[in-house]
Amino acid sequence: MSPRSYPGPPETPNADRRRIRTILNRLQTHFGGEAFAPPRRVDPLEELILTVLSQHTSDLNAERAFADLRAALPTWEDVVALPAPALADVIRSGGLANQKAPRIQAILREIHRREGGYALAVLRELSDPDARTYLTSLPGVGPKTAAVVLSFSLGRDALPVDTHVHRVTGRLGIIPAKASAERADALLHELVPDGLRTPLHVAFIRLGREICKAPTPRCRGCPLRDLCPTAPRYLATRAGRSRTPSPSTQR
Repeated sequence: MSPRSYPGPPETPNADRRRIRTILNRLQTHFGGEAFAPPRRVDPLEELILTVLSQHTSDLNAERAFADLRAALPTWEDVVALPAPALADVIRSGGLANQKAPRIQAILREIHRREGGYALAVLRELSDPDARTYLTSLPGVGPKTAAVVLSFSLGRDALPVDTHVHRVTGRLGIIPAKASAERADALLHELVPDGLRTPLHVAFIRLGREICKAPTPRCRGCPLRDLCPTAPRYLATRAGRSRTPSPSTQR
């Protein structure tokens, strides 16, 4: 028996492939087709740089910084040639610009060293594991960034573990609550059935943004409430607050 196909220990009751399919079906019914719209498809190098810019900021800020970058520096040669502090000024709207600017330049230089130019067409010829290995061997590129490029740019079966996915899967008992993002990436890649990783990623993002929020989830409106091991705790907390009389009613 494969341990991936049956419930895990008590803290991960939904670490089960049948439960994963049930969760996906519930989310699909709740959110409708919009939650499962195909991710964008862009050049893999552009996706990689955009994903670096998206780290620790909103999608809106990242997209604004990427637009500023391409407007000011039309070629990757221009990006590499600019002094790092000047590049940081260009991408300032994306946040953490002083850290991201040298990281982006290091990535571009390494790609040029390997490929003789600024392109990642080589990824299309590689298997999923080899493409992931290639990406994570680039300076500062971790599992989440690699999974985004694989899924959003190359149409591969990957489940990027961003803040929303990490929080939601921990609360649902799919991964251990204290698992690191790197550990969560490995566990989810093994647990989620082939072909479901990208749609589940998109659905978890929607769930995390609209219902399973930080710090307090909206459990009463969640389609997974009866499957979630943490929901009773949050629901009990809210119920207790609603029973507590306000100071104005206490005499």
